[in-house]
Amino acid sequence: MSDDTQPVSSTDAAADAAATAADGDAAAARIATLEAEATELKDRVLRTIAEMENLRRRTEREVADARQYAIAAFARDMLTAGDNLARAIEAVPDEARGGNEALTALIDGVEMTERDLVNSLERHGVRKLEPLGQKFDPHLHQAVFEVPTTEQPAGTVMQVVQSGYVIGDRVLRPAMVGVAKGAPKPREAKTEAGDSSPNSV
Repeated sequence: MSDDTQPVSSTDAAADAAATAADGDAAAARIATLEAEATELKDRVLRTIAEMENLRRRTEREVADARQYAIAAFARDMLTAGDNLARAIEAVPDEARGGNEALTALIDGVEMTERDLVNSLERHGVRKLEPLGQKFDPHLHQAVFEVPTTEQPAGTVMQVVQSGYVIGDRVLRPAMVGVAKGAPKPREAKTEAGDSSPNSV
């Protein structure tokens, strides 16, 4: 009885071990490559998602701004019409209104039109500034003259020459105002008082 089984030589065993190790190294290298690619793809996906989210927020902001400020140019033109209505009302003296019913009705109609215009602008986000008695704000007001007074602190709005308006948080037109010059500073007042005293030389 013959035995067909050939004994495995140490050389063949070493070759098999080397081949198995090579296959293992190749598989490990392939796995490392795939993991690196997966990490890179995940990073790209996360960046793309972040960019899309930023784009969505920016678009929402731009749409909201466009909706709120799109009428700015039109509203500015309407303010001119409102100014003309106000001037027409101010041009008629109070005593003239009582003597003529037709003129009184006309002035009432102009006043109603002015109120409707202001209300319509307010419904669309245009708000009238009320600076009288407030501290002068160069972002909202434009000083056209100073009012010498000791009754109000310096920088207080004493008179409104032309109404100002804002749309949202932007100035549509600054209010043209007269600002209190205010009393002299305490040191100046003391000096003036000292000069006028009987003991002054």
